[in-house]
Amino acid sequence: MPFFYKKSYSSKAQRTPWLPIIIGLSLAAIVSTSAIAYAKSTSKPETPIPPYIIIDRVFVDKSDRILKLMSNSKVIRSYRIVLGDSPSGHKQQEGDQRTPVGVYTLDYKNENSIAHRSIHISYPNDEDKARAKSLGVNPGGDIMIHGQMNGFGSLALFNQRRDWTDGCIAVANDEMDEIMAAVILGTPIEIVE
Repeated sequence: MPFFYKKSYSSKAQRTPWLPIIIGLSLAAIVSTSAIAYAKSTSKPETPIPPYIIIDRVFVDKSDRILKLMSNSKVIRSYRIVLGDSPSGHKQQEGDQRTPVGVYTLDYKNENSIAHRSIHISYPNDEDKARAKSLGVNPGGDIMIHGQMNGFGSLALFNQRRDWTDGCIAVANDEMDEIMAAVILGTPIEIVE
């Protein structure tokens, strides 16, 4: 008699549910392995950015989902980012779920954001406003670099695996703390596809 039957071949109700158990255990192993790999890849660096290093540029590559803090053309820190639900292309209008492409300025910090801290990106610029006007749409705004939504910081392990913002650039909360401390207002940010 096969091991997955209790006594007879006649009734499906008498089968032991091995397949769902095996699938459940496999999924648990995959999720835990992914969680451990993500935790290792995003763990807080051993050494903080020294105060004598001036971050003079922030570089964002939307395709590679990476944000780099730069000083004198050298990468000081890199962070894995997520974007909006429709990340490809330049932001055209409010609600399009896109992150703008171009050179902007980090112009103010918000400690009381709906997400864990944020730094505002100076979108829309004059060119963005003119483009939106020619299309008869609102260009949108409030594009930020920010941490996780308030109350959901512990879910960064899962949230940082999929695009979920409305066009902002999101990082884990501890990474946002480091970015806030390292970046001064007026720093240029270059965002590329």
